[in-house]
Amino acid sequence: MADVGRRLERMVRQTQAESRVPALAAALHRADRPLWSCAVGGTGTDAPLTPASRFRIGSVTKTFTAVLVLQARDDGLLDLDDPIGRHLEVPAHGELTVRRLLSHTAGLQREPYGDVWDTLRAPDVGGLIADLARAERVLPSGRRYHYSNLGLSLLGHAVARLRGGTWAEVLADRILTPLGLTGTAVAPGPEAVTGFLVDAYSDHARPEPPADFGAVAPAAQLWSTAGDMARWAAFLADPAALDPRAEVLRAATLDEMRWPATVTDESLWAAGFGLGLILLPQGDRVMHVGHDGAMPGFLAAVYGRRGGAGTPGAMGCAVLGSSGTAAATLELPHRLLEAAVREDPAEIVPWTPGEPAPAAYRSVLGRWWGEGFEHVFFWRDGALRARGADDPAGRPPAVFAPLPDQPDVLRTVSGREVGELLRLTRDGSGAVVRMHWATYRFTRTQETFDGVPVSEP
Repeated sequence: MADVGRRLERMVRQTQAESRVPALAAALHRADRPLWSCAVGGTGTDAPLTPASRFRIGSVTKTFTAVLVLQARDDGLLDLDDPIGRHLEVPAHGELTVRRLLSHTAGLQREPYGDVWDTLRAPDVGGLIADLARAERVLPSGRRYHYSNLGLSLLGHAVARLRGGTWAEVLADRILTPLGLTGTAVAPGPEAVTGFLVDAYSDHARPEPPADFGAVAPAAQLWSTAGDMARWAAFLADPAALDPRAEVLRAATLDEMRWPATVTDESLWAAGFGLGLILLPQGDRVMHVGHDGAMPGFLAAVYGRRGGAGTPGAMGCAVLGSSGTAAATLELPHRLLEAAVREDPAEIVPWTPGEPAPAAYRSVLGRWWGEGFEHVFFWRDGALRARGADDPAGRPPAVFAPLPDQPDVLRTVSGREVGELLRLTRDGSGAVVRMHWATYRFTRTQETFDGVPVSEP
């Protein structure tokens, strides 16, 4: 790992030098290695740049607000299809749903009413809500992706109201403390790095003015360290590894958040958006999930890696920079994640013999035909599974679980036809001779839809 760490460090140093970033911090989290980190440059203050230095993470904040919303849903406090007006008293746009606001498909204008980027003065919660009457619906709800800081802010305040506290209080109590994110806060603190605008035509770097974003906090307020954000990215990718008792969020709920709700560009399907999360396909069934952030003087990119050969558990990377224009900051975590897996892949776990399939399902195992195509049913890791005979090796199989007290009726719990039933039909000896999956008939030989073996004349 030492040689790999040096190569990763060189990538960080090269980015800092070529993109002229006053301070650049990166960290890589994975379950099978110690935390790796690297920081290059200066803070712009009298304090040295250290792993404890805090950068503004901008819209990465939205991922925390999104988790708070899904926590509230899991606790029965709201439904994703509820109108926001059910949980927050608003003078307009109350019919927009929680789901649409989370996925940036509500059509609400991007920013709160007024010229907040000119004044750098954000409204308080009362003002934000009162000014909704002057905010526009710039697109029909559900028409397409349209990013909205205003929408995510409303969700943060709705959750705070449901929990009986402020957004900052609820965030600390329900996410930061349970996950041990001690370097993450709504205020910069003494460890804060100065954010800069670097002159395009000289090496001069001018500090950007500090700004507290008031009621827009749930969309953009947080400060954090690279180490904290790498851990957060790992949580977004593999929550069971960092939160095994699901104190913060169930793994199945994060699966739901990672499902793409929309593409971000109708002509180039290179990125998607789930429930508060950016989804970036990397090829070979690898997905990077997380968020970018931008505030005056700062850029941040925080992503976890899922899928693909060699990807270890709980893998996440964060890159935080103190230049508001160094776009390479946003590309670097993806390069670091790819390089770490390529040069130091997860160890290959040896195969060991397991228990045989239960007697009730042994006659299911093997090759079956459905819709003219061949499928293989097999038992592995305590569950019945199936895949197309010609499926590529990396495609996950369908996984089945029997219904309570109905061993011959199984629910597809993941993979192809998830949610659909698999029904088994047995002969007099108890052997399974026919199956119906999502109502399609499966037989041991290839048959036409009216049940005639294809080999017959």
